[in-house]
Amino acid sequence: MPEKQHSWFARLSGGLRRALRARSAGKPKADLSDRGLLVFAHTGEVIQAERLLREAGFAVEVKGPPPQLRTGCDMVVVFPLLSQAAVLERLRQSGITPEQVVSAHDVLLEPVSLFQTRRLDRWLMVRAANMKITIDTTDERIVNISGGGCPDVPWLAQSLCGLRLSEAPEPLSLGRTLCCYSLQKAFEELRRQRACG
Repeated sequence: MPEKQHSWFARLSGGLRRALRARSAGKPKADLSDRGLLVFAHTGEVIQAERLLREAGFAVEVKGPPPQLRTGCDMVVVFPLLSQAAVLERLRQSGITPEQVVSAHDVLLEPVSLFQTRRLDRWLMVRAANMKITIDTTDERIVNISGGGCPDVPWLAQSLCGLRLSEAPEPLSLGRTLCCYSLQKAFEELRRQRACG
């Protein structure tokens, strides 16, 4: 390992060891957080980074960026901060470079939920980014798919509307656009909410 990389890695490892020792000694963790945020310029990079990191076994989530980190892309990847070196190395190997990597140590840098949920009588709508999916809660049939600006939105609506949530194919099995990705996130959140009652 080159001297410069070894020195950087040694400092990082030492800092992590000190933080873990302080935490295990019962000291308050002060401003430390266990999450970091990867900020990208384009949503496509978020989608790619999430897929690569999940395949590599990292526990990552996609959330909305805090106001201070908005770059035009309305999503950030939240990752375990103790895995930062490994996460960045995995992304580097795939040619993906985040614009920023920050610690979510401050409540002002708290990522926001990617989802908005609305209930009106028997209908339940979940929105992720700019895509919305609505079901009739009496029989769990998908009654509406809307939003986005991708050319496949009408195809997605035609393919999914009228099907029960439990029978419907996942949106990403039908396409690969940004709208499809956002709809997939809303679809997963709707299933999660219905499973929880």
